[in-house]
This record gives sequence, structure tokens and C-alpha cells, in this order.
Amino acid sequence: MAHGPATEWKKDKSSSLKELLGKWMFLLYTLVYAGFIFINVFSPEFMGIDVGSLNVAIVYGFGLIVFAIFLAFAYNHVGTHAEELLCDEEEVKK
Repeated sequence: MAHGPATEWKKDKSSSLKELLGKWMFLLYTLVYAGFIFINVFSPEFMGIDVGSLNVAIVYGFGLIVFAIFLAFAYNHVGTHAEELLCDEEEVKK
């Protein structure tokens, strides 16, 4: 029971830009996360310092989560904008 594709897929002219952006964002996040690991390994006392009612480890950890969400939204925004700029006029009329 082959039903075929549910949608018609066209060539993504922005895929190279999105791939490059994704690689740079992955590298950036990896460096920020490596900083978290580096601090935990070489200076665990620093992670215990209080920042308000929380400690540095919790603040940094939540910061990593928020940063990942920010990168996801930024990637989506830039990728969508690139697709809109690089699509053909016939595709826009449909």
C-alpha cells in the first residue's frame, strides 16, 4: 500500500547557507558548553558560589538551556528568511 509522498518537495536553494549556519551555531554552543565542563573540572568551588539564591552551576546550566533555545529561534528566523529570499517567483504565486 504505497501512498506516495504527502507533499511535493522542491529543491532547497538555501540549504548550503542553513548548513553553514548550523555548523557555526553548533561550534559556538560547543565552546560555551566546554566552558561549563572546564569550570566544573578545574574549579568546582567556583560553581558553588552563590548568585542570589542560586549557585553558579544552576545559573550557568539554565543559561545553557536558554542559549540553546535562543540559537534555535535564531536559526529558524534566518533559515526562513533565506528560503523566502531564494525561492522562485513561481513558487511564491502558488
